[in-house]
Amino acid sequence: MPPDPRVLEALDAAGVAHTVMDCDPDLADTAEFCAAYGIDPGASANALLVASRKPPGHHVLCVVLATHRLDANGIVRTRMGVRKVSFAPAEDTRELTGMEIGGVTVAGLPDDLPVWVDAAVAAVDEVVVGAGTRSAKILLAGADLARLPNVEVVDGLATPLEA
Repeated sequence: MPPDPRVLEALDAAGVAHTVMDCDPDLADTAEFCAAYGIDPGASANALLVASRKPPGHHVLCVVLATHRLDANGIVRTRMGVRKVSFAPAEDTRELTGMEIGGVTVAGLPDDLPVWVDAAVAAVDEVVVGAGTRSAKILLAGADLARLPNVEVVDGLATPLEA
């Protein structure tokens, strides 16, 4: 199965050079993908949908390197201006993005969904992200990902995991 056409259309419309990588859907989760395809986790990014719990109804897609942990209860909660946040359930993620967990990405999203990209993602030369499906990934420059529509680069959105 190829990438989601919305993803490719959005990348092309933004003039972003990219390479499509085939992926076994059973290996689409980041750790398994990196191990199976020899990708450095420091060059792979996760897109995580965060939902407000108090008050409910606010969402933001956060993109962080696989080697980092999203600061959901600190900077994300504060920037959202809410009291409590959590990661959105898979069914909510599918409903809001039209994409499956393991394939959620920055391009091809609804215009009203804010996207926050950790500065570390924007700083890498090349990064692997989802392609809207579990059967493909996209390789592109971190700087190009950062200039996609609705993307805001946020310093300190995530912190490196302990070694």
